[in-house]
Amino acid sequence: MNLVSSNAKILVTGGSGFMGSSFIRYLLGSPDFTGKIINYDLLTYAVHPGSLKAIETSPKYKFIQGDVTSSSHLETLFSTEEIDAVVHFAAQTHVDRSIEGPSVFMETNIRGTFTLLELVRKYPHVHFHHISTDEVYGSLGESGAFYEHSSYRPNSPYAASKAASDHLVRAYANTYQISTTISHASNNYGPYQFPEKFIPLMIRNCIEGKKLPIYGSGRNIRDWLFVEDHARAIWMILQKGRKGEVYNIAGGRELSNLELLEKIFLLLSYELNIPKEQWEKQKEFVSDRKGHDFRYFLDPAKIQKEIGFFPKVSLETGLQKTVRWMIKQMQRKTYKTVLKSNP
Repeated sequence: MNLVSSNAKILVTGGSGFMGSSFIRYLLGSPDFTGKIINYDLLTYAVHPGSLKAIETSPKYKFIQGDVTSSSHLETLFSTEEIDAVVHFAAQTHVDRSIEGPSVFMETNIRGTFTLLELVRKYPHVHFHHISTDEVYGSLGESGAFYEHSSYRPNSPYAASKAASDHLVRAYANTYQISTTISHASNNYGPYQFPEKFIPLMIRNCIEGKKLPIYGSGRNIRDWLFVEDHARAIWMILQKGRKGEVYNIAGGRELSNLELLEKIFLLLSYELNIPKEQWEKQKEFVSDRKGHDFRYFLDPAKIQKEIGFFPKVSLETGLQKTVRWMIKQMQRKTYKTVLKSNP
């Protein structure tokens, strides 16, 4: 039996954000989905205005602006919209911002999750899927992997806030017997990502001729997952997963920041017909981030075996799509850039 049916009415929190909008586009683009999506989003700084333009007039889509900490607003929504499931993306996510000002992370990520869980407790037929991160597990050395049962060792205020929200979901599932699932994902990337994250920041700064800030030695390692693959994995969990389970979603492609930047240089050189040496000169090694985790890697065995999820988009293909999308965006916005015409 599916946790969430194909004709369900799904509340997507943070659905205008990078990952949430990808999930909505994926689901509304699937002929098998006959239900309805209600996008509940506060529309903060990181939202790209065009991320949902293609589907905003769909009869299967509805947008409501609101804060996940507003229990009265959400109570009205639950009672009037007959929600069947919640997919909870809404969160503050940027580690640097959490170091500078952790308060909003505690409010949105912890209190927001608590507010939603309290409502699901009142409406126990609703399934609750919680989007989490690999950062809750802490840092790995040169080898090894995190598993669904690995101990939590968060090292930033952001990671701690997500770890706390994970614990709330587990506790509510155990205490109140509500239906939940949790997923942790590798670093997502792709079109519509706000350029405070590594990949879009490097692409934008390359094109604009700005410095390319690299933390420490640039040897920190991440596993990369194309955002469309992440969206597909979440829907597969909702279709094939088991109540109360946790699933780790891996991209299966580890690179150091310097290795990833080299791939970005090569792609930009090809797309813009500019020697990559131009961008090499823009590198700037800066003081390392406080509490910077060295490496994350999620073991994908459980989601592969139980659900049959494997990434479809290679890193090379996903990066090419991302680079081409960002070039078009910057051309349309007439930024002052170093762009040259292709022959």
